[in-house]
Amino acid sequence: VRSENAEKDYLIKETSLNKIIGKVAMKNMDDLLEKKIDLKVENINYIVLTDSKWLEFMINQIISNSIKYTRSDVKSYISISAVEKDDNLIILSIKDNGIGIFSNDLPYIFEKSFTGTNGRIHSKSTGMGLYIVKKLCHQLGHKIEVDSKINEYTEIRIIFADNDYYKFM
Repeated sequence: VRSENAEKDYLIKETSLNKIIGKVAMKNMDDLLEKKIDLKVENINYIVLTDSKWLEFMINQIISNSIKYTRSDVKSYISISAVEKDDNLIILSIKDNGIGIFSNDLPYIFEKSFTGTNGRIHSKSTGMGLYIVKKLCHQLGHKIEVDSKINEYTEIRIIFADNDYYKFM
């Protein structure tokens, strides 16, 4: 509900991906340990222009989904990394080896209340988490992308541009 008026609560500034990922990791540590999920974090020493509170919320939502949709037949992992592209873009990647998303569901996963095939199987799905993440990304000037293959992986990427507009605020 707060995401409807979240723009009134933005504080855009230089934010350390390393610090945000650390907070999210600590917040989810019990669930990661309980489900025996390896958290692999590498190359996240980047500074991005964003709102740290809302970025933490978004990454936490993505990690929560990764934890919720693990597979029981493999050693589970969540891998978090970042890369800088030539055109001043920083791409944060969160990838897991969970149950994946059906290809016919992929175009709709960011739509409000869409739970898809996996959401019907796992009763805790509301269809709101990724909708809110996409909406916040848009409002903060970030892009979000997803790739997935059923029973193999899901990768969500948040793309941060070097936005001069926020530097003068």
